[in-house]
Amino acid sequence: MDIQGFLQSLGIAKPSGSGWLAVVFTFLLAWLVTWRLIPTVRKFALRVGWADQPNARRLNREPLPNAGGLAIYTGVIAAMVLASWLRPIEVQSVLIQVLTILLGGSILVLIGFIDDQFGLPSSVRLLVQVLTALLLVANKINIEVTIGTPIDSTLSVLVTVLWVVGITNAINLMDGMDGLVGGVGFITSMSLLAVSAQSFNRAAATLVLAALAGGALGFLRHNFYPSRIIMGDAGAYFFGYVLAATAILGKLQASTIFALVPPVLFLLLPVLDTTQVVVRRLMAGKNPMNTPGKDHLHHRLLAWGLSQRHAAITLWAIALVSNLVAMYFQRLTSVQILVTAIVIILLLAFTVWQRIRALRMTIPEKDRVTVKEGE
Repeated sequence: MDIQGFLQSLGIAKPSGSGWLAVVFTFLLAWLVTWRLIPTVRKFALRVGWADQPNARRLNREPLPNAGGLAIYTGVIAAMVLASWLRPIEVQSVLIQVLTILLGGSILVLIGFIDDQFGLPSSVRLLVQVLTALLLVANKINIEVTIGTPIDSTLSVLVTVLWVVGITNAINLMDGMDGLVGGVGFITSMSLLAVSAQSFNRAAATLVLAALAGGALGFLRHNFYPSRIIMGDAGAYFFGYVLAATAILGKLQASTIFALVPPVLFLLLPVLDTTQVVVRRLMAGKNPMNTPGKDHLHHRLLAWGLSQRHAAITLWAIALVSNLVAMYFQRLTSVQILVTAIVIILLLAFTVWQRIRALRMTIPEKDRVTVKEGE
C-alpha cells in the first residue's frame, strides 16, 4: 500500500490529498506558534509576576512562569482558524460541536488563568466546569446512557458531567512535574486523532486534535526538565476539557459499563492518578481537592529514585500503552496502531533531544551534571 492509500485508510485523505494535508498543516502550525510564542510569554510573565512559587504540590525550586497555557491556547486557535481556510468545514452540525468544544475550552482557559494569578474558590471553579460540561450536553456531545428506564436522559447528563469535570480536574491535578502533562496530552491527542480520522464526518474534530497535539509538542519543547515555563491551570483545564469532550464525540452509547472502557483507556493515567490520590486523602480525613501534597504517581516514582526525566518518560510509556489498547478497542487495524505509536515515539524523542541539545548549548559546563541527572 502506498502512502496515499494508507492515509486514505486512516480517513484523513481524499483522493486529492487535501484532507491529510490539512491535518499536517494544522499540527505543524499549532506546534510552530506555541513553540515560538512561549519565550515571549515567559519573558512577559516574569516581568509582571505571573509565576508559581515553590509549594507542596510542585517540584520547582524557584518561581516558575505559569502562563504556558495561554501560548498553547493561542497556537491551537490560530491553527484552527487558518486550517478552516485550507479545508472549510461543510457539515453544520459538526462545526457547531467543534465550536462548542472551543468555546467551553476558552471559558476554562479564562477561569484557569484568573485562578493562576489571583486565586478562585474551588466552588467557583467547579461551577464553571459543570456549566461548560452542560454546554457540551446541550449540543449533543454526551455519553448516552440507554438502560431502558425513564431516567435515561437524566443519567446521560449526569454521567457526561461527571466525565468532563472529572477528566478536567484529573489533568490539572496531575500537572505537578516538568514534561508530564505535556507528554501525556500529546500522546492522548495523537491517539484520539488516529481514531477520529477514521470517519470523514469527524473531520473538524480531527483538526482540533491535530492542533492540540501540535500545541502540546510545542509546549513540551520548553517544559521538559528543567522547565522554563508551566502551563498552569489555564492550560491544564484546556487540555482536560478538550480531551474529555473529543473522547466522547460521536454519540457514545453506554448500555453497559463496558461501553465506557475505550474513553477511559485513552485517559487511564490521569484517571488512575486522581483516583488513588482522592482515595488516600479521604482515608486520611482530608479534602481531596484542597489538600496539595506529594502523593501523586510521579511523586512515588521520584521517591523510588527515578529522576524527573526518567519519571516523566516512564509515565509517558504507561500512557502510550493504555492508548494503544484503547485504539485496539476502537477497531483500528494493527498497521494503524503501529504507525501511530511510531509517530508518537519519534516526535517525543525528537522533542526531548532538541530540549537537551538546547540546554547543553546554553548551560555552563560546571552545571551540566545536575541537568543531566534531572534532579
